[in-house]
Amino acid sequence: MQNRRLKILFPIILFILLIPFIAMQFTDEVNWTAADFIVAGGLLFGAGLISEIVIRKTKNRKHKMVLLGAIFIILILIWIELAVGIFGTPFSGN
Repeated sequence: MQNRRLKILFPIILFILLIPFIAMQFTDEVNWTAADFIVAGGLLFGAGLISEIVIRKTKNRKHKMVLLGAIFIILILIWIELAVGIFGTPFSGN
C-alpha cells in the first residue's frame, strides 16, 4: 500500500503540470518556460514526498492532519509567491 501511493504521485504531478501546458496551446495568457515546469514539478514532488513521510511516520490522526494541512498551505504560499509575488521577495513573478 505504501509504495502504491508513491507510484500514484508521479501521474498526479504530470496531470497537474499538463494543465498549464495545454493552456499554453490555446492562449497567450499562460506563458511558462521549461524552468517554470521544473520548479513547479519540484515543488509538487517535494510536497508529495514530505506528505508521504508524514503519513508513514505520524501515528496520531489529528497530528497527521495538521501537518498535512501545513504542508499544503506552505506549498500554496510558495506557488503564489512565485506566480505573483505576495510577499515581495526577489523570487516573485512580477
